[in-house]
Amino acid sequence: MGDGKAMSPEQIRSMRQEKSTARSRDLADRLGLAEAAILAAEAGRGVTRIAAHPDALMQAMPGLGEVMALTRNDSAVIEKVGTYGDYTPGDHAAMVLSPAIDLRIFPRHWVHGFAVEEQKGGKARRSIQIFDAAGDAVHKIHLRDASDAGAWQDLVAALRLEDQSDSLVLDPRSPVEPALIRPEAEATLRAQWDRLTDTHQFLQMVRKLKMNRLGAYRIAGAPHVRPLAPFCLRGLLNALVDEALPFMMFVGNRGCIEIHSGPIETVKPTGPWLNILDPGFNLHLRADHVAEVWAVTKPTRRGPAISVEAFDADGMLILQAFGMRVGDVDHTGPWGEIVATLPGLEVAA
Repeated sequence: MGDGKAMSPEQIRSMRQEKSTARSRDLADRLGLAEAAILAAEAGRGVTRIAAHPDALMQAMPGLGEVMALTRNDSAVIEKVGTYGDYTPGDHAAMVLSPAIDLRIFPRHWVHGFAVEEQKGGKARRSIQIFDAAGDAVHKIHLRDASDAGAWQDLVAALRLEDQSDSLVLDPRSPVEPALIRPEAEATLRAQWDRLTDTHQFLQMVRKLKMNRLGAYRIAGAPHVRPLAPFCLRGLLNALVDEALPFMMFVGNRGCIEIHSGPIETVKPTGPWLNILDPGFNLHLRADHVAEVWAVTKPTRRGPAISVEAFDADGMLILQAFGMRVGDVDHTGPWGEIVATLPGLEVAA
């Protein structure tokens, strides 16, 4: 890994020309740079710096028509094809809700924005790419053949920043918060867990107890949680394919969570990657990054919400999967049965 901090925009451009087939993310990792710095170096050369705040951006997204929405963390990438729908703003949390593209947005992490136009294979590839204060990707929107290129150009013109410099001032990357455990609060945690009526109350509850999600899972015990074998995700996805069972999968980072709702058809492992390859929905998961998996049961007014949640070795949440209800049809029963059959941690040991 190179000394990225010492690299000038000219040096970055030179390296990018040399590695012209490399993705920005891969080149950034190789050079020890933030991905946003790679794009900023190309400002004025097919890259335009734009306002990143979702309030302006998301209002314009439906006009692009069909696009691909991508959200990633260090271990998983989710891609959904569809049209952006209704945007609900909020200072702390905002939301995009449409049949295919379903996002939870945390606006304070939408800091650096770029509109990117590049020629690949004789075709213009256009995208909107958003990064946090450290220059890590938060959310990307890739235009497709059916997208409205004119609406994209209007959006870029409307959101173009006065500052089009080719270098960025970035904050240091915040480390992943490790599991916060308070064994003396175990009885209180279990008692308050039993009184939950909505899954959204959970994080507020554990924060008040000076813990976090993973810390709470590690001490809650049965019947609230069950540690699963880290290799169980492949079996889970295969079972969902076999039963054509709709479910919800959440993949995100500090600034954005993207959600798939529905069944899946094709699961394909490739080396360390576990992939879902469906029309309109792709997931790419580094299965070798999965260090802990938990089956979690939380009470709600509509019955128990059962999830499968995967974490990496640093304690970062990679993904969550839940059962779902579709209209009047409740699929959570069969989902719970699948989760109950997943191998526990003792099998891995």
